[in-house]
Amino acid sequence: MTVRHFAEMTWEELRDLPKERAIAILPVGAVEAHGPHLPLETDVIIAQAMAVAGSSRLAAKGWTPVILPALPFTAAPFAEGFPGTVSIAAETVTRLVIDIADSLARHGFRWWAIANAHLDPAHVGAIQRAVDETRDRGAIGTIFPDLTRKPWASRLTDEFQSGACHAGQYETSIVMAARPDLVRERARAALPDNPISLSQAIRAGQKTFEEAGGTSAYFGYPAAATTEEGHATIETLGEILAEAVERDAS
Repeated sequence: MTVRHFAEMTWEELRDLPKERAIAILPVGAVEAHGPHLPLETDVIIAQAMAVAGSSRLAAKGWTPVILPALPFTAAPFAEGFPGTVSIAAETVTRLVIDIADSLARHGFRWWAIANAHLDPAHVGAIQRAVDETRDRGAIGTIFPDLTRKPWASRLTDEFQSGACHAGQYETSIVMAARPDLVRERARAALPDNPISLSQAIRAGQKTFEEAGGTSAYFGYPAAATTEEGHATIETLGEILAEAVERDAS
C-alpha cells in the first residue's frame, strides 16, 4: 500500500478524497531527552511508525487513511531539566489538538485518530481533554487508543507494562527498527539497567526524571533492545490503532 501523507497532497487532491471512509491520523510525540543513546525525537519516530503500520491495516479494511504531519512539541515536564527537551503548556497542547480536529472537520473529514507515543502524564491529560471536547462537539469522530490504559497496555511488552520503559528496551528496539541510523550503538550497548518504574514514581508523587532516579534520562533495559523486538512492537502498535478505529468508528 502507498501511504498517503496529508502534507504531500495538493489541495485539490484533498478536496476530491472520498470522505465516507477517509480517516486522518495524527502522530504525536515529543522533543525530549531519551538517554545518551536515542535522539530527542524518539517519541515522534515511534508515533510515525505506529501511524504507518496502522494505515496499512486500515487500508486493507477499506479505509482511506491519510497521515498528518507529526505533532512534535507538547508538555514534557518530566524531562525539561535536560538540554534539548522542549516543553510547552498543557493548555496549549489541548487547544492545538482541538483546532486541528476542527479544521479537519471543516474540510469534510468524518473521522480522525491520534497515534500517540509520548506518555508524560501532563501530555496524556492534555490530549484526553482535547479528545473529550471534540467528542462532545460531535463535528468529527475522534479515536484515541491511550496506550497507558486497558486494553491496549496489556498488548505491549513486559518492560512497557512494568513502567520502566523510557528509552529502555521497548523504545530503543522500536528506534533500532525504524531509524537505526539514529541509535548511538556504542552508548546503548554499555548502558547499565535502570529497572525503576516511572509509573510507580508518578504514583509516589515524583515529578521529574531526576527525582524518579533517571539521572541520564532513561529507564529500563536499553542494552537488551533488539531490532526484531522493534519490528514486532511496531506491528502491535499498528494493530492497536486499526482495532481502535474499527471499534469506535463502527
